[in-house]
Amino acid sequence: MTEITYEYRSGIGTDIHRLVPDRRLMLGRVHIPFPLGLLGHSDGDVVLHAVIDALLGAAGLGDIGMMFPDTDPQWKDADSSELFLRVREHLKKYRWQLVNADIIIHAELPKLGPHKGQIRRSVADLLDTDFANVNIKAKTAEGLGPVGRAEAIEVTCVVLLKRRVK
Repeated sequence: MTEITYEYRSGIGTDIHRLVPDRRLMLGRVHIPFPLGLLGHSDGDVVLHAVIDALLGAAGLGDIGMMFPDTDPQWKDADSSELFLRVREHLKKYRWQLVNADIIIHAELPKLGPHKGQIRRSVADLLDTDFANVNIKAKTAEGLGPVGRAEAIEVTCVVLLKRRVK
């Protein structure tokens, strides 16, 4: 009997965007009611951008800026979930599967506790994985730096991928 063997790789992704008026606040494809939104070339969804970077890094496939450069007008105001689905299909081509994703949203405002479950469900759906394989944490910056002054939202994500080698 042949033993099944997997290759495992971890990746880390980060992203930060400035909070500005006249933009919708999208986090993990979830609209968060708030008077400010995130400035970005696309829709500024820092959660999806950090997860994309972590996935691409784990698979050794570059980063979000290489795949979707902000100098390319086709990505202007793009829906980050569409970018995410493109990355997911790219990973499938190389036979990578998600083991888990751990996501930290650094934001002074808005308070994200009531939204964490919905963001978690949305990211799990986009990853085509079980809810239990995605974790969301929300942290403040205790008044320090651009996040602490409620000028920006930053996200850090770590993922573990696997693929069958035997």
